[in-house]
Amino acid sequence: MDFDHDLVIVDEFDALAIEVKVPPKHGDSSSAPAGLTAADKEKARLKQQLNDAWLNEKIGKFPAKTHAQKVAKELGVQNGLIFLPGQTEKLYEYSDMGPGFRQRRHFYYLSGADFPGCAVTYDIARDILILWIPYTDPRSALWYGTTPSIEECKAAYAVDDVRHAAGLERFFSRTLSPGSTLFVLDPDQTPKLTNTKGVVHIDTAKLRPAIEAARVIKTDYEVAMIRRANAVSSAAHKVVLCRLKKLTNEREIEAIFRGFCLAQGAKRQSYPVIAGSGPNAGTLHYDANNEPLAGRQVVVLDAGAEWRCYASDITRTIPVGGKFGPEAQAIYLVVERMQNECIQRIKPGVVYYTLHLHACIVAVTELLRLGILHGGTAAEIFNKGTVAAFFPHGLGHHVGLEVHDVSGHEKLIVGWSVGSSAATNNRPGPSKREWMSPEMLSIMYRDAVTVRPPYKSRQTLAKNMVVTVEPGIYFCREYIKAYFLDNPLHAKYINTKVLDKYYDVGGVRIEDCILVTEDGYENLTTAPKGEEMIRVINASG
Repeated sequence: MDFDHDLVIVDEFDALAIEVKVPPKHGDSSSAPAGLTAADKEKARLKQQLNDAWLNEKIGKFPAKTHAQKVAKELGVQNGLIFLPGQTEKLYEYSDMGPGFRQRRHFYYLSGADFPGCAVTYDIARDILILWIPYTDPRSALWYGTTPSIEECKAAYAVDDVRHAAGLERFFSRTLSPGSTLFVLDPDQTPKLTNTKGVVHIDTAKLRPAIEAARVIKTDYEVAMIRRANAVSSAAHKVVLCRLKKLTNEREIEAIFRGFCLAQGAKRQSYPVIAGSGPNAGTLHYDANNEPLAGRQVVVLDAGAEWRCYASDITRTIPVGGKFGPEAQAIYLVVERMQNECIQRIKPGVVYYTLHLHACIVAVTELLRLGILHGGTAAEIFNKGTVAAFFPHGLGHHVGLEVHDVSGHEKLIVGWSVGSSAATNNRPGPSKREWMSPEMLSIMYRDAVTVRPPYKSRQTLAKNMVVTVEPGIYFCREYIKAYFLDNPLHAKYINTKVLDKYYDVGGVRIEDCILVTEDGYENLTTAPKGEEMIRVINASG
């Protein structure tokens, strides 16, 4: 006899039980089995809502041809051949195992193909986009399965043709005439050109800036994917809230979040889950997620899943016991005001760095009111950049095929990248986010007073950009002491007696993904925050 069933977590016994699912009677909208906890029922409701509404709705082919045309426009040339190889499978050193496959994002943008061994070419003059895919040997299929066929790729991606990669060399010899230009991202991605006639110019400088400029403004398809990533991730955040009162360790938060996303089909996270409680909330990219929640005031959950390679980025600061203590509540309200006022200012034509300045102004004003800052006016303290002790990063970033997506020819905020050398030598480097040093804030404050439009190197928001707004106030004892309390320039503005009461908070950050619309914005993130978040936590018992 066949029957439908679910494996259900039974909290009281820390075990799994089998629940037989009885089909609901006509008119019964509930899809959750009887006998479940409120948290389990909410999880089931969210899952059905995602599946029934639009999460898996087909919206057409991946718009690879549109993306290729955007790139060609950014290149500003009338002819030439663009070539991008996709990622190959990699193995760990001295091992037959490897990391999970992750497609090269620039390649994916021009193809939509998320499997190894591919390449893409775009003939600019002829406007022909070809996806090149590997041939799967039947012996390989036995062990690893098949890759998508030519017919399946044509049905999934808006390209002009799909061919087997074995024909690439012959294609180059026929297509590249003497004096023609081949555009590649890097010298090490240049193909072997053994049979071409005459000299071919290899351009390794122009393609990357062109692709990154094209990627800044999202197509409607891309917005739809980011919207889905936010829907799954927002629901996962809510599931964590529903279960919070029964959790004892940071790792349980990560497990619930990742598990829910995986169950909805979002197999990969946009970045490692951050579930930092207490002092760990003061570390921006904490990801150990293995400390107990007992005795901690808040936990910062910064987590977002991918949907078909497109990212989400969501942060919520959650009271561990279901209610903020006085210090945590005070800081949460500061960050909430910072975020709300910045989001409300978003529309096309706004220079994003002015939003960061506004967040800093709010932070200085509120920290003066709380007594953490003292000894000067808001303008004086802002001019010195002392607020960077508590708000040390940029207000936000682009979101797309990367969680910290490319920004094109201009940056949202001109800060210093926090790479391996940046923090010590003040030099740009590879970065997860921009570090806003006191010196940089002073420059931005001066520019806000003296510089008039157009603002060079600072990006103006435009329709179909997706950016985050993620203000935060942090109490990282080591950082504050080393760079501010030990520096007389800043120490005179920080009231250490009041500050000591806030170290146990750790930090507060709130982050949403915002779509710039024709005349304003749309918040793509629906994860509960503020009073709604508190109600969800406490309603679940």
